[in-house]
Amino acid sequence: MEKWFNVGKIVNTHGIRGEVRVISKTDFPEERYKKGNTLFLFMPDRKEPVPLTVQSHRVHKNFDLLTFAGYDNINQIEPFKGGILKVPESQLGQLDEDEFYFHEIIGCTVFTDEGVEIGKVKEILTPGANDVWVVKGSGGKEQYIPYIADVVTEIDIENKKITITPIEGLLS
Repeated sequence: MEKWFNVGKIVNTHGIRGEVRVISKTDFPEERYKKGNTLFLFMPDRKEPVPLTVQSHRVHKNFDLLTFAGYDNINQIEPFKGGILKVPESQLGQLDEDEFYFHEIIGCTVFTDEGVEIGKVKEILTPGANDVWVVKGSGGKEQYIPYIADVVTEIDIENKKITITPIEGLLS
């Protein structure tokens, strides 16, 4: 059975020429939204995903704007609103050493280098120069851990364990 990975959610249309607004959830938007790439649209009311070929991609404000081959007006893409764009596991490429997919990091437990458990990675933010991991502790408190070499010292995907060396003021 094929395993699927979320790329983004279609939240609205944009203009009248078949463009959609996507809130992206992918690690590699430039790769996923490349012209000619196939994404699969999952809708709550359909059993089978709809394959869509990316025609164009651009970024506007906080959204990725996409058009798909064969869909060139708003009436054709209006029903796509609320749909989830996914790729099959077979489309995931090989990563370099010390690179990870979001789904590999989310769910890992974070510990300090002294063995103190901070919590589990719940979300990954991509605000700019480096990713920021949102780590939720047992008391419900969220910590924001920058994914930089000075802080993240070890990632063990197999055991879902991450070790950090907190810099001053990082953990509140």
